[in-house]
Amino acid sequence: MARIVEHLSVEELGARYRGAQDATEARHTQAIWLLAQGRDVLDVAGVLAFAPRWVEELAARYNARGPEALGDQRRRNGRVASVLTPALLAALSERLRAPPEDGGRWTGPKVAAWMAGQLGVERVHPQRGWEALQRMRWSPQMPRPRHPRAATAEERAGFKGGSARLSSKPGPRTRAGASRSGPRTSTASA
Repeated sequence: MARIVEHLSVEELGARYRGAQDATEARHTQAIWLLAQGRDVLDVAGVLAFAPRWVEELAARYNARGPEALGDQRRRNGRVASVLTPALLAALSERLRAPPEDGGRWTGPKVAAWMAGQLGVERVHPQRGWEALQRMRWSPQMPRPRHPRAATAEERAGFKGGSARLSSKPGPRTRAGASRSGPRTSTASA
């Protein structure tokens, strides 16, 4: 039987379990609630389909840090990306109004290269450039004309593309080998 420190009473744990919005927090609180009622670790592990070692670890976390130790703690592990600061995004918003140096379209790697220059670092991972574009809800889409006749002669010439012509000569044929899965059998019924 695990000893539970009385951070919350049994009734408060039960109310917290029933009112939990997050499933992970609800299950963790239920484990502590059942232990606080006097059930043993193996019984609680069987009810919740947890490993007994995990129930013991939850009890130790609760005893050490209280109810805040329950629930999914992974959300608090990392930190927000520090490269995409509001000042950098504001400067990028201004920069996106003009085309990039190569005259093409803005892409994640191009934005990352621009960001590296602004931050004074050798390089910024291209994914950060794409994330910056997404955060700004920037879209590189350029619509085509609604109808070919609505386009100018230059635009129509740009849309025309050629596809490779198929040869009229028959190419080498691929022969299928005989099946090696077993002897031939008749499909006729006897």
